[in-house]
Parts: sequence; C-alpha cells; structure tokens
Amino acid sequence: MIKHWHKRHIEEAIVKALMYLSFLVVAGSLGLILWTVLVKGLPALNWQMLTQTPKGGYYLGKEGGILNAIVGSLFLAGGGTLLALIFSLPMALYLETYVRNSRWGRLVRLALDVLWGIPSIVYGAFGFTLMLAIGMRASLLGGIIVLAMLELPIMTRAMDEVIRLMPSDLEQASFALGSTRLETAIHVVTRQMLPGILTAILLAFGRGIGDAASVLFTAGYTDRIPTSLLRPVASLPLAVFFQLGTPFPEVQKRAYASALILTVIVLVISLGSRWISGYVSKHIVK
Repeated sequence: MIKHWHKRHIEEAIVKALMYLSFLVVAGSLGLILWTVLVKGLPALNWQMLTQTPKGGYYLGKEGGILNAIVGSLFLAGGGTLLALIFSLPMALYLETYVRNSRWGRLVRLALDVLWGIPSIVYGAFGFTLMLAIGMRASLLGGIIVLAMLELPIMTRAMDEVIRLMPSDLEQASFALGSTRLETAIHVVTRQMLPGILTAILLAFGRGIGDAASVLFTAGYTDRIPTSLLRPVASLPLAVFFQLGTPFPEVQKRAYASALILTVIVLVISLGSRWISGYVSKHIVK
C-alpha cells in the first residue's frame, strides 16, 4: 500500500516536472523571439517606415518605408480569411449537423487534417501552376485564393472541434420545438459557439498574414500599394526576406523592424481574439 502510494507520487512529480519544463521551453522560446526582434528591430523602427512606401534606393539603405507591405499583408490575409470563411463555416456546420460520426464525416476530417499538414510552399506551387494554366499573373487575387486554400482546413477543423463541444441538449431542445437541422445549425449552433468560431477565424487570419511561401509566386511583390485585384502586392514576410537578403546593414536592420511590426500585428490579433471571445461569451447560454 505504502509502496503504491510512493509510486503514484513519484509519477505525479515527474508529470509536473515535464509540465513545468514544457512551459519554460514554450515561454522561453517566445521570450527569446520577442527579445531578438525588439533589440534588433526597435532602433530601426520609425514613423517613416510605417507611413511611406519604398522610394528609389530604399534597398540600398536610402529613405522610404514598408507601408506597401503592411497594407498588402492586410489585404491578402483579410481577403483570404473572408474567402475561406465562406466555405469553412458551412462545411463545419455540415460536418456536425449532418454527418457527425459517420464514415463520410471521418473521411472529410482526415482529408482536412492532411491538408492542414501540407507545407505552405506546396500550396504556393499548386497555385502558381494553376495560375499559369489559366493565364493569370502574380496578383492580389492570386495571393488571396492561395491563402484561402491554406486557411480553409485550419479554419474548418478549428470550427468543427469547437462546435462538437456544444451540449447536445441545446440541439435536442431545438428539434423538440420543431426546428429543422438547417435552422438549428444557423440559429442555435452558430450563436452558441460564436466565441470559438471567432477564435478560429482569427487563428486562420494570423496564419495567413505571417505566411511567405504561399504568396511568393502567386502574389508577387511591388513597391506600390495595389489598386486592383489583378496587380501584384507586397507582404510583410516577403519584405523581411528581401531586406535580410541585402548586403547593407541598414536595410537588414529594417528587416528586423519589419519583423517587429508583423509580430505586433499577430500579438494584437491573438489578444483581440481572446477579448472578443470573452465579450461574446457573456451573451450565450452557459
């Protein structure tokens, strides 16, 4: 009895130690990344970088900013997230409402999991091949479509997992009142799980705005702010990549400043998603 008691406490101590170690690794990695970006990027960050587009000689260390990349990233991620949402929400509701634990539902979830794990460069290569086939050039529209494909499995699976957590009693009560499956999905499931759905949307947006590989060949790059869906567009990840690739120390410092801006945007999205989820949660059934 005493021996068994000691064994359980030893196992508990080991699990706690691993838990604390995991926390330290994750928190330490985040802190190291933030510290590196802050130390190297903050001195080069100025108002000019945020409010101006690159001018002649910018990549040689002369004046200008990355407003084109900031606006371009928001256009790309915003458009891709909106397009992915149009397909993701109905798909998640369909999986939960009509094919919850069926064989078809399991196959669809497996396919989405596989798509989630595919590297983003593969999406970029596929999108580039598709664009060549239809004669489309690198553009904002091409980048939006590829980012939507990248975000679709992420958003759908996140929504699906959130919706599956909803108490079945609410659905049964809705059916008992005469509601159809579609009416229940739209008016009950969506409303009840809105905080989780919003979190899934912002999670996909954060992935989209920070991805470089998928838009490298499909969105192109330009020093101008796009005025059309068919024009090339810059993005912050590619701005960081191109600036780090120059041999000029001044431009490399600007790359870290660009990375700092991107990091701040992602952090704001993460904190904003938590705040929105907490606010919306006050208005749903507990």
